[in-house]
Amino acid sequence: MASDEEFVQSVHDQVRGVGDVSYRKMFGEYAVYVGQKVVALVCDNQLFLKPTDAARALLPSVAEAPPYPGAKPYFVVDEYLDDREMMSQLFRVTADALPAPKPKKKPKPARDREGKRRPKPR
Repeated sequence: MASDEEFVQSVHDQVRGVGDVSYRKMFGEYAVYVGQKVVALVCDNQLFLKPTDAARALLPSVAEAPPYPGAKPYFVVDEYLDDREMMSQLFRVTADALPAPKPKKKPKPARDREGKRRPKPR
């Protein structure tokens, strides 16, 4: 069951005070970003926060589950969806704890069978 965009928008509205928060549809579900960092996933209308020690310290108790089959466990934070302050704190500390994304490599120029560079198409 895919997530509803209305649900994702409500999560976005709860954490908009964090700063540069956005979301993007991926494989029928959604990734939630703070800046360039993926901090959470929305799958089957549930919010899964990337696990960090900083977020664990804020949570009195935490349920963990994989957001999709084969995934590592994330924090399930649905019980805090109506608590704007807690959600903002969780997103902020998680984003701060995660490393910056690795820069994307530039594609290598195309080569022909002899290993020579092909001219760029015009």
